[in-house]
Amino acid sequence: MLEYLKLQDLLFLDIETVPAFAEFEQLPEPLQPLFLKKTERLRGSDESDADHYFNTAGIYAEFGKVICISLGAFKQENGTYYLKIKTCSGDDEKGILQDFLQIITRESAAGKKFCGHNIREFDIPFLCRRMLIQGIALPEVLDFSGKKPWEVQVVDTLQLWSFGDKKHFTSLKLLALLLGIDSPKEEMEGKDVGRVYWKERNLPRIVEYCEKDVITVAQLILRFKGMPLLRPEQISPSR
Repeated sequence: MLEYLKLQDLLFLDIETVPAFAEFEQLPEPLQPLFLKKTERLRGSDESDADHYFNTAGIYAEFGKVICISLGAFKQENGTYYLKIKTCSGDDEKGILQDFLQIITRESAAGKKFCGHNIREFDIPFLCRRMLIQGIALPEVLDFSGKKPWEVQVVDTLQLWSFGDKKHFTSLKLLALLLGIDSPKEEMEGKDVGRVYWKERNLPRIVEYCEKDVITVAQLILRFKGMPLLRPEQISPSR
């Protein structure tokens, strides 16, 4: 499988997002009813406005922000593959996005394709929307408007696993478990990121969590291609 795909052509991507504000009351007043209207289908029957915002806002680019972007790339040395990871993180979303833009501009010039799990539906659209909100022009590598499906340079492991089934969804955790890959989700889940960021103020923990996702997707690609998984000494996190 994926015999046409060269490991060196992939740029692995994962992002972590949180509510843009720590409290619902801090959300600009004109946006509060618009948030409640847009997200009403996800609201639990017993959730207050504050709880609903904190639990939900991070998945919407209109009401969340990016706090971490991890990127990974394969390098080959003496016939052995190594995965090198670079992470942009912090409280300044615009700065994170600008750092990310510099990296992908350089990597896209080398012909790399984005690769991740569900990045067509979440990571890439979220990044594009937040760039525009932050006044950052979209680079050509992220401007998919008017492009035909086969012209979009994205490899999505969720779509690879679906084998054409448009209704199919499999979480990264489940897919990793099925294919014998160490799960990246043992200590945290996506729903925990907002709490760890706003209440625990533990950004390094979120960075580690994000980088584990990048590692897991890289391992998935190796499994799809029938290649040996990476050993710990073949992985170089950004830390």
